[in-house]
Amino acid sequence: MTGTRYFEDVKEGEEMPGYTLTLDALRFALQLSGSQDFHKQHVDEEFAHKQGVPHIFMNTRFTESCVSRLVTDWMGDEGTLRKFEMQMRRMNFPGDVMSVKGKVLSKREENGQGVVECELWAENTREGQTTTSKATVVLPLRPAAAAPKGAAGR
Repeated sequence: MTGTRYFEDVKEGEEMPGYTLTLDALRFALQLSGSQDFHKQHVDEEFAHKQGVPHIFMNTRFTESCVSRLVTDWMGDEGTLRKFEMQMRRMNFPGDVMSVKGKVLSKREENGQGVVECELWAENTREGQTTTSKATVVLPLRPAAAAPKGAAGR
């Protein structure tokens, strides 16, 4: 998203527009190149097997960047990511189709700011939910002069 997402336009329970990635060989090569995480568990099938893992797998930073991309795209240019936490529960392997999703849990005004609590996650078609995450976002309040007609006194 570009532009501004205003606090008043957010609804509790609102789903964020998610996205899907196919974790093919090119995606693995790109994430390894970008992250420079060349640990053998991400590039060497034989090493992964010796570690008790059936395949190489995506690294934590790739998954973290996918989930944080969802919330930063959603909050827009004027939003601020105040807090972000993530837990990887299962692995994403080559061939998985990974979807990244999120929703608004709650919202409140705090010290003249719009604070939004979000739940985010990644899932794949093989394992279901692989990653859980929470984010706290601060969104700007709509300027009083720009409030929609009839909104005064609400």
